[in-house]
Parts: sequence; structure tokens; C-alpha cells
Amino acid sequence: MPTPDNAIDVSTLFDLSGKTALITGGSRGIGKMIAEGYVRAGATVYISSRKAIVCNEVAATLSALGPCHSLPADITDDADRARLIETLGQRIDRLHILVNNAGAAWGAPYESFPEDGFRKVLELNVTALFFLTRDLTPLLSAGAVPDDPARVINIGSMDGLKIPTVLQTGTFSYSASKAAVHHMSKALALELSPRNITVNAIAPGFFESKMTEGSLDRFRDDIERNCPLGRIGRPEEMAGIAIYLASRAGAYTNGAIIPIDGGTSVT
Repeated sequence: MPTPDNAIDVSTLFDLSGKTALITGGSRGIGKMIAEGYVRAGATVYISSRKAIVCNEVAATLSALGPCHSLPADITDDADRARLIETLGQRIDRLHILVNNAGAAWGAPYESFPEDGFRKVLELNVTALFFLTRDLTPLLSAGAVPDDPARVINIGSMDGLKIPTVLQTGTFSYSASKAAVHHMSKALALELSPRNITVNAIAPGFFESKMTEGSLDRFRDDIERNCPLGRIGRPEEMAGIAIYLASRAGAYTNGAIIPIDGGTSVT
């Protein structure tokens, strides 16, 4: 039976072959889940994280699945962030996907919340994200065309959508920073759309990671009870939403904040 010219080719809808991606915080947790998903979907992936040894080891492991390269850097350090951008520019002439995943959290009582901790979280989660995106915009523009935009995917949090209570401690800077990431994603979507670059944010709930390890050890039962689906997220679910946003399937999604938390943010 003949196939109509406008038939949907599902076999390539989520294919990332020929795409190049940079994932910050890509050596562990959510960043590693996304990196593995992208490599398996056919992309060439560069992962960056502050700890060079870990970054190199993870890139070597993922290279068994497809091309994955390590670019260690501390993106809160202006000089190191500039070095990362310069090194990437020496290796590629266009970037199709930027995943801003590197982040930090801090929990402390209201009365004793440390100023240096508050500043550290805002600097990494918001400030460094903005300037890395801005300074990689030329490479993203080079990889963008109207029917296949370049993609910026920012990792926010369900804690930027609602005030967290289950951990029984103050996460003031983290919640504020992730709300800022969500709002900035919308502002960047307006700014970069004329350059054929889309910007979206993922707002994860609880997934297994170094950041959530202590919380899950102490409060796992409460966390799962607080989720309408009664569990935490699985790696393929994080990879799936990130692949969607980076693939042809997500080419018309722009300025969106997508919760992936089992419904926790609406409880």
C-alpha cells in the first residue's frame, strides 16, 4: 500500500543521529542518564563536570555505546568556562543540543542558612547557566535550521514549581534558583527563537543521584507516598523526555516547563 507524502516516520522521530550534544554535570545522576540516552539515540556527546577523573571514566564507559567525550570544567569559574567553550569550539563547528544540567543544592534551617551556600547555589544553578548558554549561542546558531532548531534544555526541578516540605529542612536557595531557571528558560526562548534555537526546561522529581542520595536514605517512604504514582523516577524516563526535546519529535516545543515527577508537583 503506498505511503502518503506526509506520513509520520516513527522510526526516525526520536533519532539523534548526526547531532552533537554538550551535557554539563554529565558524569553522574540525571546528566549521566541523559548522556547515555543520547549516545544510544545516535548523538555524539560531550560531557562536562568538575571532577576530571570521574568525567573521563564515565565518558570512556559510555564510549562503548557510541561516541562520548570528556570535557572537564568548573563552569562557575569564568576562566574555566571560557576554556571549555574554546576547547569545544576547536573540536566542532556546530552544536545541536546544549543540556544545562550542572547544579547544586543546599539545605539548612532558616535561622542559620549560610550566605556562602546560598550564593554558591545561585551562581551554579542560574548565573553560570546563563553565561554558558550565551557564549555557546554562536555554535548553536551554526547547528540550527528552521525545520530543525538547535535545542537548549535546562534542568530545573519540581521544587521550582512548588515549595518542598517532605525533606523537613529549608532549601531556600535551591527552590529559588530552579524557579529562576524555569522563568529564564521562557525569556531565553523568546530571545533565541529568531535564531532557530528552542529553549525548554525539564522539572524533575526524585531520581537516584548523588544529590538525592541522602534524602532518599532518610525520607524515601515519605517521598514515595507524596508522589501520586508512589515511586521515584527511572533512568529511561529521564532519558526519554530529554530525547524527545532534542529530537524531531520535539522541534515545535518551545518555552515549555515539563515536570517529570510522577505528579508530585500537583499534590
